[in-house]
Amino acid sequence: MFDLSKHVALVTGGNAGLGLGMARGLAKAGASIAIWGRNAERNAEARAELERMGVLAAAFECDVTDPAAVDRAMAATLETFGRLDSCFANAGGSGARGPLLALPPEAWEQTMHLNFHSVVSTFRVAAAQFVAQGTGGRLVVTSSIAALLGIPGGGGYSASKAAVTGLVRALAIELGAAGITVNAILPGFIETEMSLDTPQAFRDAPLRRTPSGQIGTLADVEGIAVFLASQESRLMTGQSLVLDGAHTIFPL
Repeated sequence: MFDLSKHVALVTGGNAGLGLGMARGLAKAGASIAIWGRNAERNAEARAELERMGVLAAAFECDVTDPAAVDRAMAATLETFGRLDSCFANAGGSGARGPLLALPPEAWEQTMHLNFHSVVSTFRVAAAQFVAQGTGGRLVVTSSIAALLGIPGGGGYSASKAAVTGLVRALAIELGAAGITVNAILPGFIETEMSLDTPQAFRDAPLRRTPSGQIGTLADVEGIAVFLASQESRLMTGQSLVLDGAHTIFPL
């Protein structure tokens, strides 16, 4: 049902963290994987790991906040694979943190470029390729439960992650006639290098608000990536899929 052996998937920020977790899941289903990342060493390590899983993989250096770099990376991806079937816009980061009245405007703008404008650039070139192929495709963005929760000092991050969920709904309508689905994954606290580089109190909070008392791992993003890339998700579009063990709905 979830055979992706003839599928080419792109994962931005796919050399570590959530992106690498998604890439592993897609590779397990047989997909060929293109990774975009800024760190050449990590790119090479991720590519080698995926190739050991028996799939075709390639990695391209790309700063997704630079639209010209996105164009170049897409051209290189298509030169290598010849086509594209799904695009996971996962690259991003926490950006500058601090209260509204303390952060300079440029700090907010940098966070929006990192987590929102980069997604627009990536989705634009991927959707153009899907339309040119005439095959439809899958657009998926990594948002966050921060889009749903108030986080003191994290207004820029929350706003940028909420913005992509609005983009998903708009593009699902705009691109649906071309057979393109557009969805967002909203992870809760998942053990990654970025999430573990936070204060202990921040890491303890999800445990108190997750009924199972379990923290997410990278393995937890594998299946949802495969589902959203597959034909089995053809009617799933314009949606924000929360992956948080009920964190956001658990009352205190």
